[in-house]
Amino acid sequence: MPKTTQTPSSVLSSLMEEYQLNPLSLSREISLSHSAVRLIVNGKGKVTVPTAFRLAKYFGQTPEYWLDLQRASDLEAAQKNKDLMAIIKGIAKAKNPTAKSKAKEKPARKTTLSDKRKNAAKVPGAKAASRKTSSTSKKKK
Repeated sequence: MPKTTQTPSSVLSSLMEEYQLNPLSLSREISLSHSAVRLIVNGKGKVTVPTAFRLAKYFGQTPEYWLDLQRASDLEAAQKNKDLMAIIKGIAKAKNPTAKSKAKEKPARKTTLSDKRKNAAKVPGAKAASRKTSSTSKKKK
């Protein structure tokens, strides 16, 4: 048996019946156009974020409840769309380029003293490191 999802239309219709409301009276109560309420009740309109806040406040629920109903309804309708599902079936999964590059990376080489001297000479304004010789370090007086 296929799973039937509650739609905003069915929930709103049942709440309107329970509270003895019609689309016109509900639209006046929540400051929403009569046509917007009618479209939602008929299943042709969608519950937007502002509408979700209004319905939640009026019926004592959360806006997330109404938006979750709309999301579930949209997903179910998309899964029934054969054209969309054919397109999605043809999409390949993305390949993570970092997974391959990490495997092929060479281990880092240790920096030697001569490498440090070479790098220091490349820095603008820095003097190249030189070795001290016995003749320069020991000056005779």
